[in-house]
Amino acid sequence: MKLWSGRFEKNTDKLVDSLNASISYDQRMYEEDITGSMAHATMLGAQGIIPQSEADLIVKTLGEILDDCRAGKIEFTEENEDIHMNVEVLLTERIGAAGKRLHTARSRNDQVAVDLKMYLRNEIGDLQEKVKKLISAICDKAQLHLESIMPGYTHLQRAQPSTFAHYTMAYAEMLTRDLSRLADCKTRLNQCPLGSGAMGGTTYPIDRFMTAKALGFDKPTENSIDGVSDRDYVLELASALSILMMHLSRFSEEIILWASYEFGFISLDDAYATGSSIMPQKKNPDIAELVRGKTGRVYGDLMGLLTVMKGLPLAYNKDMQEDKEAIFDAVDTVGLCLDVFTPMYETMTVRVDKLRRAAAEGFINATDCADYLVKQGMPFRDAYTCVGKLVHYCIEQGKTLETLSLDEYHAVSPVFDEGVYQAIDLMTCLKGRMVPGGPAPEMVQKHIDHTRAAIK
Repeated sequence: MKLWSGRFEKNTDKLVDSLNASISYDQRMYEEDITGSMAHATMLGAQGIIPQSEADLIVKTLGEILDDCRAGKIEFTEENEDIHMNVEVLLTERIGAAGKRLHTARSRNDQVAVDLKMYLRNEIGDLQEKVKKLISAICDKAQLHLESIMPGYTHLQRAQPSTFAHYTMAYAEMLTRDLSRLADCKTRLNQCPLGSGAMGGTTYPIDRFMTAKALGFDKPTENSIDGVSDRDYVLELASALSILMMHLSRFSEEIILWASYEFGFISLDDAYATGSSIMPQKKNPDIAELVRGKTGRVYGDLMGLLTVMKGLPLAYNKDMQEDKEAIFDAVDTVGLCLDVFTPMYETMTVRVDKLRRAAAEGFINATDCADYLVKQGMPFRDAYTCVGKLVHYCIEQGKTLETLSLDEYHAVSPVFDEGVYQAIDLMTCLKGRMVPGGPAPEMVQKHIDHTRAAIK
């Protein structure tokens, strides 16, 4: 029998039941639903809204149902539509009429909102720990490569000297911002909608502060209409996860490039690569490619959620049932990607020799050569032009700035002297960049230390 059967003269069509049912995916919130119901029943008893003896019986039996759910002894049914009705039916089957009192002063509208907030709050905590593990792995590998010189890039062209530590700590910085976004989302969602009812609250003397505190919320929501119709926290989390996946996708792209023969900067562990069904020489970076591909999936979850919410009048509408599958998918996808990406990164081998060779061949010390002329008194724009001519000459002659003779330097400008060779030495170029955030090993070490402290 449906909860609303008193108003209707006939049963709903079976196809309507299938469309309406959400138990196939909202059953993952059984713990939050039962815990929320225990807090609600406790408050009803404390406020004298239902007899204390019945409140105690409800809480005790709900605890037993929770234990059975955790043990896999409960089978939820589509007939009972959603997790809320499944639990209520189980409760009523076990204790009879007393179980029917549980829904006093409550609607499924505020019930599902509190369930979802509690569930996502826990998931955010788990995701934060996974992000921290990846940041820690980046810091650990960076620590080993403070002086592993490599070219930095702009436009995918070799640009200026960097190190593997400096380069990869950029991703640690991105992920640290992701942590901050997740924390902000967790803070904003932590207001309890329970007590909002269907949308207009209730005439019963409930204590919303009691249930909010019992369920770990900072306070009750301020408006009962917003309490049941707000899904900003779902959208905000999906947005934060989309940005996080964008960062993982960019990092994946680097790894895919670096693992190629054309770059050869890293070698992936066999446990985190795959082969070809037809080409025996292949070692494919499929994990990184899948992470890059799944980014689109998480973007799709966000766009789906935004589209569901964009035209809804206040307060609750059944469209909002579509929020769960999308946000559950986004959370699951990001969690899985982090679980695999981190050990892939930890176990990969950095080819320091290849990094150094790429740095030596890319004229990445050209800016330093120009800066040398500026320090000799030449205006920067003139210095820029001189070094541009030198690079053009090197390309034509198959040389590098380091292999040019002093006579060749003088052919462009008499300002050059023997000091140019020290100025354009790659390690000199690197260690001279002592600005905060720069690639000098001392600066990167400070960044690593700061990041490690931040994620604690």
